[in-house]
Amino acid sequence: MTLNQLKKDLCKYATRKRATNFSRFFKTGKDEYGEGDRFLGISTPNSRSLAKKYKYLSLAEIQKLIRSEIHEERFIALLILIEQFKKVNQKDKEDIFKFYIKNTKYINNWDLVDISAHKIVGEYLLENPYCVTIFKGQALKGSKLLNHLAESKNLWERRIAIVSTAAFIIKGKFGETLEIAEILLNDRHDLIHKAVGWMLREVGKRSLETEEKFLEKHYKKMPRTMLRYAIEKFSENKRQYYLKLNNYQYRK
Repeated sequence: MTLNQLKKDLCKYATRKRATNFSRFFKTGKDEYGEGDRFLGISTPNSRSLAKKYKYLSLAEIQKLIRSEIHEERFIALLILIEQFKKVNQKDKEDIFKFYIKNTKYINNWDLVDISAHKIVGEYLLENPYCVTIFKGQALKGSKLLNHLAESKNLWERRIAIVSTAAFIIKGKFGETLEIAEILLNDRHDLIHKAVGWMLREVGKRSLETEEKFLEKHYKKMPRTMLRYAIEKFSENKRQYYLKLNNYQYRK
């Protein structure tokens, strides 16, 4: 199976109508977060099927795929990386992790981040808490990489930071999520508000006490969307308690 064969297979599943819908959904217009992104119009199930078919592509071939201006090609590149990461030895996991970190500029929409960050970055850091990652000239130990990403000017790197902590949450470790959430409390972008609220909600599913302790400290000043996502599963009375006292004001 080659990269050229994969691209031919992609064309078989492409539809103009779906491509147009995706372009609107992923905000590709001028000054929108996905500005300039291009779509073929391939469904997620078809993308997943193709990723499994071509899961043995080399990193050199995946590098070409992830740099594509076509959204679905980058999406499939990440799905292949996830498939490979699950089944390889520790050295190969390290190579995939480093590959991911070197290519964050191409992981540039929320769906690309959300399918992959926790399954590669989060999993690797969870398994290797003492690893040292060289990222943009800085040596970062273990999960401190996430702190660095959370302070990035790049929207998608900030989202990678918080979504990666899902791997820790699944294992009942909440410290990383809470630390990154605090860094991102004053973020201005609603895609970060949603992601942080989502991760806080995931913490609450496993330890409501932990989530509420965090909320009691921050809920009055949290972005309202972040708070709404975080308390989505609370009772109506408890949701109103938090929302009525929230006095966040957006500031440009």
